[in-house]
Amino acid sequence: MLRIPLLLFIFLTNSLIAQQKVSQERFKELMNDSTHVLLDVRTPEEFAEGFIAGNATTLNVNYFSNDFIAKVELKASKDQVLLVYCAAGGRSSTACKELKKAGFKRIFELEGGYNAWVAP
Repeated sequence: MLRIPLLLFIFLTNSLIAQQKVSQERFKELMNDSTHVLLDVRTPEEFAEGFIAGNATTLNVNYFSNDFIAKVELKASKDQVLLVYCAAGGRSSTACKELKKAGFKRIFELEGGYNAWVAP
């Protein structure tokens, strides 16, 4: 009897940990780890106008590209922490859901996106 609630707890905990929307403060802390991946899902044109920089590896993979997941999989491990953002939060939210379905395990989405970003 105890096994079912425990399994349910583990499942729910893993589901919650897999994708989280985080504040700028938490995002800044996470992007200081060089083993993490900072994933900008905006267009290359938006990225060229400015991006968030940290110690984490920075990738720009356009969410609108037909092979979005495949491009991310080429450059990031499914076990790495992904720090995802777009301009305002719409694309990154959808991208995070797709990344989670593709098997990425630790995904953090920047609340408010690049447009709300305040540099450290």
